[in-house]
Amino acid sequence: MQDEQTAVAPEAEPRVAAFPTGFLWGVATSAYQIEGAADADGRGQSIWDTFAHTPGRVVAGDTGDVAADHYHRYPEDVALMSELGLGAYRFSVSWPRIQADGSGPANARGLDFYQRLVDSLLERGIEPAVTLYHWDLPQALEDKGGWLNRDTAYRFAEYAGIMREALGDRVRLWTTLNEPWCAAFLGYGEGKHAPGVQDPPASLRAAHHLLLAHGLAVPALRAAAPGPVEIGTTLNFYPVSSASDAPADLDAAHRIDILQNRLFLDPVMQGGYPADIRAHLERVCGTEHILDGDEALIGAPIDFLGVNYYTSYHVAGGGEPAEGPGSCWPGAEDVRFLSCGRPLTDIGWEIDAQGLRTMLERINSDYPGIKIMITENGAAYDDPIAPDGKVHDEDRIAYVDAHLRATHEAIANGVDVRGYFLWSLLDNFEWAEGYAKRFGIVHVDFDSQLRTPKDSAFWYGGVALRNGLSDGGNG
Repeated sequence: MQDEQTAVAPEAEPRVAAFPTGFLWGVATSAYQIEGAADADGRGQSIWDTFAHTPGRVVAGDTGDVAADHYHRYPEDVALMSELGLGAYRFSVSWPRIQADGSGPANARGLDFYQRLVDSLLERGIEPAVTLYHWDLPQALEDKGGWLNRDTAYRFAEYAGIMREALGDRVRLWTTLNEPWCAAFLGYGEGKHAPGVQDPPASLRAAHHLLLAHGLAVPALRAAAPGPVEIGTTLNFYPVSSASDAPADLDAAHRIDILQNRLFLDPVMQGGYPADIRAHLERVCGTEHILDGDEALIGAPIDFLGVNYYTSYHVAGGGEPAEGPGSCWPGAEDVRFLSCGRPLTDIGWEIDAQGLRTMLERINSDYPGIKIMITENGAAYDDPIAPDGKVHDEDRIAYVDAHLRATHEAIANGVDVRGYFLWSLLDNFEWAEGYAKRFGIVHVDFDSQLRTPKDSAFWYGGVALRNGLSDGGNG
């Protein structure tokens, strides 16, 4: 009997799906969504200030004027991350906090905030990961055409150099852009995001200028200050499947894949637009805005690729374009997006954890050896504080657990994933949804600014502590 007990005891203990040594476990936020302090210390106005203050643009008329007040409460938020045992924090810099008008000398008070934030992180052993652009373009640059104006890309490179000079001795991980798809197509095509322009053909020009901004910023980041540096860009990926093998459905999936995934990834990785992407551009908006030498600049070598993932697409052709001028699918307005019947998060996105594995393995297949950081993944759920004073968000734990298991499977299949940043640390201003959707692992009472870590925060801290998942499920 003793021999039998000895034999089965190890099997009774939960094993751990271990991640690679040195794997970064982090959380992510963005400046306009959490900082608040919209008028503090010389900060200029951004397109999101203008957009949110325009009636009818944001649910309930919410704005980011105060948000989670991270600008004043960052010591508390950094302490929370440390207590949870997290190893990295991905945050974005507010460009108008550094250059109120998007050009000229740096605002010393704005720089000082980010220097203090970085120092606070390092003191607690948390690695800072800086994103330079998470959609809050200085309004003064938008007044000159914004991302429809090629000059904005050059202003962005100057801003990148300023930030690298200020933080380059302390920050190793840099991301140029976050989800340029959203900035281009939601901002200038559909108009659902700032600056609210509805011009689908023009949004493809905005996409090119965002790519150019990335390409110009990479050498600026490498040259502006000494010290080790790893530079990437962050793109939001959606696996796209077709409703059938009918030519119309396959063509629909091809066009959505171009616009959502390949329009940004392929030029960055190849230093040029592939023929089918260029043909799409020619058909929809022309290519006069792509100047000689642009594609080589866009293809400046990067050290890692940031992957944001939330859901997948299932599409069919043969639809009727929606009425009105706006669309976030220039040249694919006829495509129908179909439900696969999967469970939904509170924001209405289907849960498809295996889609993350599919996308990671596809990227690795198309571009072998590319180092990947999962820079955003998470879910919105209605998270009330329970009578016991806690937030029991089992749905979020299950969501993240499933996506981490998919990531672990991709790593086992040879994908070089170096880190995972959960979206998000804090409940925040969720863009056009205002404060109606909660993505945080820390609950924020936006009246009192009281922070309450949710069950998912403690669960995720445990995952980070043991660098892996138990085989029993949910961490």
